[in-house]
This record gives sequence, structure tokens and C-alpha cells, in this order.
Amino acid sequence: MIRQQEILLPAMRKGFHKIDYLVTEAVGPLPETGLVNVFVKHTSAALMLNENADPDVQTDLKSLLEKMAPENAPFYRHTLEGSDDMPAHFKSAVLGPSVTIPVSSHRLNLGIWQSLYFCEFRNYGGKRKVVVTLYW
Repeated sequence: MIRQQEILLPAMRKGFHKIDYLVTEAVGPLPETGLVNVFVKHTSAALMLNENADPDVQTDLKSLLEKMAPENAPFYRHTLEGSDDMPAHFKSAVLGPSVTIPVSSHRLNLGIWQSLYFCEFRNYGGKRKVVVTLYW
């Protein structure tokens, strides 16, 4: 069986935001076993699984991504949507638009230090759509 729900995330500041609880709320009770796929419908945002215990991890990830794709680089050709747009597209391409998580014992089967993060790469990205699909 498949259950699917599209959720609208509120506008979030640039950075990494834990959304585990939004995913489980969106699809309702989880089965004994299955898979949850989460997909962001935007090309300047991404999803990732990563460390949830030490906030320095997110700080360092942000620093690394900013060094890889800084705003206002003189070689960007895609500049009509603002200085943060092309770097956001690159960061989105690096991290990706979707994550699949196993479901075990009626819960997301994440590692002890893992959480699902929505990655906002625009300074003012606005509301974002995410599709959550549960397979069991």
C-alpha cells in the first residue's frame, strides 16, 4: 500500500531545519515495517540525514557549502533571481531532493544521532512544498 501527503513548510531562514516530526505527522501512524520517501519540490532547497546531537555539525556544513558556492561569484551566469540563487541550485544538486528512510516497529528507523533536515539555501526562500510517501 501507499500513502502520500504533500506538506507546505513555512518560510524558514537559510540553514538546516529538523523535520522528522513533520514527516511522521504528515503520513499518520506508521506501519510495523515499510519505507518513507521525502521529496522537496524546489531546486534551491534539499533534504539530508545528518548529525542531530552537536549543532557544530550544521555550522561546519554551512561553512563548507558557502566556501564551495559563495554568493556573488564573478563567473555565475544565472544571476537574475538574486545573488543567493545560483549557489542555492548548486547546494541543492550536491545534497539532493529526496531521502528514503526505513520504517521499523512503527517508527522511522534512524540512527541514534540522525535526524532528517530540510536545507534552505535561499536567504528568503518562502514556503516550500515537500511530498511524503509511505510504502508498506
